[in-house]
Amino acid sequence: MFTQLRFQNFKSWQDTGDIRMAPLTGFFGPNSSGKTAILQFLLMLKQTVESSDRNRILHTGDAHTYVDLGTTYDLIHQHQLPNQISFNLRWQPTPTNAENLPLLPCRKQDTDEYSGVHLSQYRSALEFSCTIFLDLNNITVNNLSYIYTDQNQQQNAIEMTRQNSNFYNLTLAGETIASLKPSFIERLSAPFKFYSFPVNFFKFSVVSTDGTLRFIPDEKPRFIQNDFLDELVLSLENQLKDLYYLGPLREYPRRIYNWSGEQLKGVGQYGESTIQALLTSRKDNSVVQEKVAYWLKELGLIHDFQLQPIAANRQEYELLVRRTPGSSKVSLKDVGFGVSQVLPVLVLCYYAPQGATIIFEQPEIHLHPSVQAGLADIFIDVIKTRNVQIIIESHSEHLLRRLQRRIAEETQHFSNQDAALYFCHVDQEGKSVLDSLQLDPYGNISNWPNGFFGDEMGDLVAMTEAAMQRQLLEQRS
Repeated sequence: MFTQLRFQNFKSWQDTGDIRMAPLTGFFGPNSSGKTAILQFLLMLKQTVESSDRNRILHTGDAHTYVDLGTTYDLIHQHQLPNQISFNLRWQPTPTNAENLPLLPCRKQDTDEYSGVHLSQYRSALEFSCTIFLDLNNITVNNLSYIYTDQNQQQNAIEMTRQNSNFYNLTLAGETIASLKPSFIERLSAPFKFYSFPVNFFKFSVVSTDGTLRFIPDEKPRFIQNDFLDELVLSLENQLKDLYYLGPLREYPRRIYNWSGEQLKGVGQYGESTIQALLTSRKDNSVVQEKVAYWLKELGLIHDFQLQPIAANRQEYELLVRRTPGSSKVSLKDVGFGVSQVLPVLVLCYYAPQGATIIFEQPEIHLHPSVQAGLADIFIDVIKTRNVQIIIESHSEHLLRRLQRRIAEETQHFSNQDAALYFCHVDQEGKSVLDSLQLDPYGNISNWPNGFFGDEMGDLVAMTEAAMQRQLLEQRS
């Protein structure tokens, strides 16, 4: 689960400041206020990790990626090039079997010896920081670091810093390796992508005796056994690969869906693979369809549904629904549009693996206000029963009000600490600003922004005044 994010000089954001990320994190605010850019930043990192080109520092996107950010000129804050993007990401990694984890270095004071620390000792908090230089035609990593706290509550960092165009320095726990063994150092080449250490490391071996790591000269060049570095890189990769996204524009329902048995990772960013994901889940996780059916009924959208092949031994399937217990079964295409729009949200919530993070952009779109409120109950159930993190960008007052109510009711032990809610707006200079909404244990927001969801009270007052004026005029006439 992501626990903190901060980035600088990306699109409308000069600096987001530290964003606390909770099991349920929500961004609200007017159009073009910077909400979507926060989601796009995470998706840019994800598509970079998943890119097959390991020399591409940042994958800014194309027609086949989650986001298409254009050129460096388009994504840098106020189009000011050359410039640099800096960011910091903190996460709580998925637990791993401690017996299979390598030792990590924790330097002894005033020595070149490192006490071995198992990764499991600090898995509750891993942090990655990076600074990337951009001009019109080049993207270069200036600095990257992995930061962790050992079992003695001491902070340690493994850091690569660019010295010139062809040379990087490596430090462990604040101590430069070159200063420890200068005669055995090899120059580091540039990192792979924005986060991965290069392969050509040093001319020395690492041996472990009684939990102590020692750097020993090696007569011939060889790769260092950097399991401890690889584990950090893999942890960041897994965190970003386990990020799922559903956009606001979802595919229209169809009468017939094709599925040849392939195992799908998600429902697609437009929900185009929702039915196929449901069919996939039947093999390994029948709870998915049960949960989807339960919530569609609970939300008052349909009574039940049936997903079946159109004929025996066929790869074409149809989804038939009943609006009420006595209704006839009809195609999904013949019922209200809201059912097909909420279906991808429901499927992804229960289809994504436990420990995953899901980004929903305007999950409430095309939904009745009562169903929008019901989404809050679904999200609470998912974070509490499946350990799935939910990040939403929304305009729905109904969804927010239901979250506040459930905090007050302590539904499923949902508390104000389980939610991190933010209001985005733009200042006079065109820079995005992020205000943290202060939620108390009873669901109240103490710093409700002006015009959060428009001027509802102003409209009511204006309507009342207009009605009184008309009544007076009618009485006089």
